[in-house]
Amino acid sequence: MDETLTGKVVLVTGGAKRVGAAICRLLHARGASVMLHHRASVQEARELQFELNAKRADSVALIQADLLNGASLPDLVKTTLGRFERLDILINNASSFFPTAIGEITEKSWDDLIGTNLKAPLFLSQAAAPELRKRHGCIVNIIDIHAEFPMKNYAVYTVAKGGLLTLTRSLARELGPEVRVNGVAPGTILWPEGEEWGDELSRQRIVNQTALKRIGEPDDIAKAVDYLVSAAPYVTGQVISVDGGRSIAL
Repeated sequence: MDETLTGKVVLVTGGAKRVGAAICRLLHARGASVMLHHRASVQEARELQFELNAKRADSVALIQADLLNGASLPDLVKTTLGRFERLDILINNASSFFPTAIGEITEKSWDDLIGTNLKAPLFLSQAAAPELRKRHGCIVNIIDIHAEFPMKNYAVYTVAKGGLLTLTRSLARELGPEVRVNGVAPGTILWPEGEEWGDELSRQRIVNQTALKRIGEPDDIAKAVDYLVSAAPYVTGQVISVDGGRSIAL
């Protein structure tokens, strides 16, 4: 594989499993060193670190943090600089996802969903901005097609991802010309964890809404991220939907 990112350093939030792990693997294969953030997925993070360091020694480090603790967010950037002496790419991937039906919304659920999906990306981007400007780096935010096509019973999540979409465009204006900021909006890639997503009939109904009549893979998101990071020097303020054509049917 072409190691386009050799010498670059990437910070990936929520990088221990699912889509985050796929992003870490692909950008690492491209030559990047990785600061892998996780919150509770300690075992998965250690296993991925071991896997990737076996391919290239001392190229992956771990940092554990709760992104709801705003005071800790600048420390993710400081720790990355302390370990690798630079930061070129920030991937805001970590996300909380759970339903909040009208009438049942609490401040706790609001703080969780807004905190992980919008507040943390904003303050991490702010903390990383000076170094990213210095390196002419980039930010990629993992959004969701439902930022523009709301799901019933997921009002707060939708608001958070809608805010992240707007934040992506705002940061592109704020941080240009030195820093590019883009987003990737996944459709159905992996089924969410939870009973409501386990019904096969409901799953098939969602699949039938896609033009390609199938769900995607985490690598589909990772490849879109790789494009924005590695091969899109004149692209900023844009969001790529990776959804098998589902958004054109919604």
